[in-house]
Amino acid sequence: MTTHIRLSTELRSWLTHNLQRGCLASDLVNSMVSQNFEPQIARGLVNAFVNARAAGVALLEDSISIELDDDEFLYETPRLARGNVLDAGDRQVDVLSRVEQPVLAVLGGVLSHEECAELIELARPRLARSTVVDPLTGVNASADYRNSEGTFFRLEETSLICRLDRRISRLMNAPLENGEGLQVLRYGPGGHSAPHFDFLLPSNTTNEASLARSGQRMSTLIVYLNDVPQGGETAFPAIGLSVSPRRGNAVYFEYANSRQQLDGKSLHAGAPVIEGEKWVLTKWMRTRRFVPA
Repeated sequence: MTTHIRLSTELRSWLTHNLQRGCLASDLVNSMVSQNFEPQIARGLVNAFVNARAAGVALLEDSISIELDDDEFLYETPRLARGNVLDAGDRQVDVLSRVEQPVLAVLGGVLSHEECAELIELARPRLARSTVVDPLTGVNASADYRNSEGTFFRLEETSLICRLDRRISRLMNAPLENGEGLQVLRYGPGGHSAPHFDFLLPSNTTNEASLARSGQRMSTLIVYLNDVPQGGETAFPAIGLSVSPRRGNAVYFEYANSRQQLDGKSLHAGAPVIEGEKWVLTKWMRTRRFVPA
């Protein structure tokens, strides 16, 4: 399967700078993977720059085509309930659209506008700048190409978080204790996320302990907490779908089956915010009770 990766100015500068100062390609790949780049994509991007440098030419393209392994994934009965309106316990949620492969649904009214505003204000004083790992020093540092801010809440930490944890768990059809703590992220102008998978790759040694404690991630819910005037879509390049951020709406998708297969079609990215800012709430569900590190 071929996927086309947009190459931002910031990422181009980071790769060029680090290659010029002598970083190994493998160190760059490991640094990108530690920041949630999908390994095949990280290797493809780094190799493109290494090859261009070896040929003595500048890489001028604004996107790179990368071949991804496409093992056949067995689709089972979705965990998300059938129907055009879903019972989330304390509210009804509209299904705006569905996709069968990968299992995906765009949902309306997961949070009220008032809940979105309350959650933003609860998260705002706790936000911390997202960091990257310097490939030479191993030290976490800020980087222009990753300019999001975020925070996590403990399970049922406040009355609002408790209500949302229970609603989302029912909506995702998974036990409350299988959910990771709610994460809130803010993306300023230009803020984006690189193409990545939410499941944990067993081949990545940094994931071994987490998989042993809590099992694999099996589904994701991303709730948009504000309207974004332009940009900020959640893009699924394998199926050509982009979901626009609208306050209170969400996108849900699954990617792990009972055979421990992982769905490569769940590859997704956050498009750059062109105007305004973007706030999102993310919930990941595990196959077993989530045990934090």
